[in-house]
Amino acid sequence: MSGVPNPLTSTANGEDVVLALREYEAAAKERLPRPVWDFFEGGSGTESMLTAGREALDRIRLRPRCLVDVSHCDPRTELLGADLAAPLGIAPMAYHRLAHDEGEVATARAAGGTGALFTVSMFASRTLEDIGAAATGPLWLQLYWLKRRDLLVDLIRRAETAGFRALVLTVDAPRVAYRPRDAANGFAVPPGIRAVNVAHDVMAASHGGRDGESAIARHSREQFDASITWEDLAWLREVTSLPVVLKGVLTGEDAELAVKHGVSGLVVSNHGGRQLDFSRSAPDALAEIVDAVAGRCAVVLDGGVRHGADIAKALCLGADAVMVGRPVLWGLAHSGAEGAADVLRLLTGEFEEVMALMGAPTVAGFERSGVVLPGCAHLSA
Repeated sequence: MSGVPNPLTSTANGEDVVLALREYEAAAKERLPRPVWDFFEGGSGTESMLTAGREALDRIRLRPRCLVDVSHCDPRTELLGADLAAPLGIAPMAYHRLAHDEGEVATARAAGGTGALFTVSMFASRTLEDIGAAATGPLWLQLYWLKRRDLLVDLIRRAETAGFRALVLTVDAPRVAYRPRDAANGFAVPPGIRAVNVAHDVMAASHGGRDGESAIARHSREQFDASITWEDLAWLREVTSLPVVLKGVLTGEDAELAVKHGVSGLVVSNHGGRQLDFSRSAPDALAEIVDAVAGRCAVVLDGGVRHGADIAKALCLGADAVMVGRPVLWGLAHSGAEGAADVLRLLTGEFEEVMALMGAPTVAGFERSGVVLPGCAHLSA
């Protein structure tokens, strides 16, 4: 084992205690205003999808191998040319300054300090340039397809200059779904925080609170281009030399089309339970998508990851890495960059322990035969 430290926090008497993810969650819930907490944590419709990914991962069981030399476990990997300390990245999430005043700059420091990938939302609350200057690890930029393509080109050019390494196009949100908590709160982005990388007039609707309506949803109806198709990906690939990754693919059919249209990676995701209610969960879709692409592009799982064992399960099913979302915001709300870094260290440390106990001293040691799915004895490699 390489000895990744457990995340620690100091108590009032100066003693260090280990925090679990649930403790970061509880601290964030206590510290954040209720509408902000609901914005981060809420789901769409009946909110059935908030627990679906977690439940799917819990149904998967591991098949450990014995008498393997695990005196040294190496969790390092590579993803689209980027070296990572573990198969772990931060999922794109908007407005990190809602959790901590330093926002995405603090998150970038956390990711760099732990060797994790950071996927920055186009609706980040710090500039791409400031985030790039703070980063010591790989950055990707997430995009929604706006009606104004000139704004997309401007973002892409700035990302290229700031050292971002890939573009992540979210494809499961032609519009933002109805999210009952945001509607009940009349949620709008509060004064003093905004998506600073997008023209102010384009973002204006996200700040206009109305009773019984989410300003985020209204903004998406005004500004997102719901008419794009697979053919539009050619334009995106023409305007940049960066790899294009699609986020939100949940079927083998769409995975096949993605490969045919030249994408470099897929993020298997159900948008944190915030888009299509009663959808299949990302973990449930993972194996189908891995089989469909057959090694022709990278595959990343984003959905329900809360333990290092979840990383192992995703790798066994064929993912190259996982992304984690809300827990990073919990850590950020708790103690800024250090809290977010502690969350990433915790997951990496758990993953290293699983590597040793699974008899898989390297990332390459995780195969289909390492998991048991519901109703199956196991999956062959």
